[in-house]
Amino acid sequence: MIRISTIFIAICMVLVAASLGLVLYSVAGISGTESAIVALTALTFMILYNAVSLRLRDRSDVGGQIADLSRGTADLARQVAEFGRRLAAVEGRVVSANSASADRLQAVVGEINELGNLVKQLAASVASHEDMLATAAGAPSSGPTAEPEPEPRATAPALPAGTVWRAAALTTAPQVFSAAPAPAVSTPAEAIEASRSQGQFLTTIKNAIEANRLDLYLQPMVTLPQRKVRYYEAVTRLRDERDQIIAADDFIGAAEAGGLIGRIDHMVMLRCVQVLRRLMVRNKDVGVFCNVSAATLGNAVNFTQCLDFLEANRALAPSFVLEFKQSTFRNLGPTESEHLAALSQCGYRFSIDNVSDLRFEPRELADRGVRFIKVPAALLLDPRQSSTSDIHPSDLSDLLGRYGIDLIAEKIEGERAVVDLLDYDVRFGQGFLFAPPRPLRPEGASATAGAPPPKPQEANGANTPLPQNSPTIDPPQRVTGNAALARRVVGPS
Repeated sequence: MIRISTIFIAICMVLVAASLGLVLYSVAGISGTESAIVALTALTFMILYNAVSLRLRDRSDVGGQIADLSRGTADLARQVAEFGRRLAAVEGRVVSANSASADRLQAVVGEINELGNLVKQLAASVASHEDMLATAAGAPSSGPTAEPEPEPRATAPALPAGTVWRAAALTTAPQVFSAAPAPAVSTPAEAIEASRSQGQFLTTIKNAIEANRLDLYLQPMVTLPQRKVRYYEAVTRLRDERDQIIAADDFIGAAEAGGLIGRIDHMVMLRCVQVLRRLMVRNKDVGVFCNVSAATLGNAVNFTQCLDFLEANRALAPSFVLEFKQSTFRNLGPTESEHLAALSQCGYRFSIDNVSDLRFEPRELADRGVRFIKVPAALLLDPRQSSTSDIHPSDLSDLLGRYGIDLIAEKIEGERAVVDLLDYDVRFGQGFLFAPPRPLRPEGASATAGAPPPKPQEANGANTPLPQNSPTIDPPQRVTGNAALARRVVGPS
């Protein structure tokens, strides 16, 4: 549009100049040369005037644009300044919040460290008190322990009632594991193996299974150092016709040889699931460890039966842990590996017990679904293991934790072992120090640490075989130690 107007103005100026020259030539009588010069002069003046007027107009327009631009720049500068002020305020708040949170975190860390030191001092003090009590009670306890031995032998056949036997078994449960002379538990195993043949022993096991004389004991696993119950391990016991207890180590080998271990494992799984369901009514975070033999894992028929049952209860898989021996994982064949993979696909986790050395492959175990490894406390604290294993025992918990495996110290029997295990960063513990394996009540509701004791006392009080309460000296000592621990936490009396 501007170019068209400029062309039009130029044409007009040429016509005006030509008209002026023509008028001068025709009217004024000026010669053609002079009239042409006058026309060109007029054209030049018109061109100069037009150029100057255009320049002045453009300058006024540019000045207005510059003024508008300066106003916009000023507004933008004000907005940037406002944003900078707000950003500075936000940064100040973030810095103040970070400093406050850092101060709070430092305070919390300091309190936690102080509590940890107090717990260690408390555990050391309780351990020294336990040692003094043990040495003080050592001399008088040697005499009475020899007297009750013949009495349980004489009164053992007089316990036909299931409820009374369970009450008595609750008090004699520690004898199944301890090395102390316990005629009510250790004598039946030795007498059975000495007096009966292998066939008779298998018949006894088969009759116990068919008569449903398979009892389930639960031993808690606690967190360290809080000692809060987190899991339970199911321990199996059989009773013969005379209600004498047969420990798992005594009948598992014979049951595997006779092909009965599959039925036993299936019955134990069934009862463990029932117990777990009842325990989860009170506490959703509880879990149960169930032992499975290598023979069941390698037998396709028995494993299929167990797998069908576990698939039907796969909703409990996060809280139901299947436990295998270390030798089982080291001797896995194609069938066993396939069966483990099937269980892992159902969501079940595995645990390893009966550990004889500390040579592990955490990555391989984690890939197979292992989430717990139970190591005896004596093996962890053995100084010789640092030279025979690939890693120092104090670093084992951290190494397993990198692959999602928790280390559990089992067979803990003294407070000194707890103090040493805390230095090894062991977070779970199991042993007679915390609680012995306890049988389920007749209704099989639960096996909490504090519920069963009143019933055995009432049962023993109502019946004559009172001497069976004599082996319960160890549990009161542990209760006394825990009471001393509680009094120590509260303060000096």
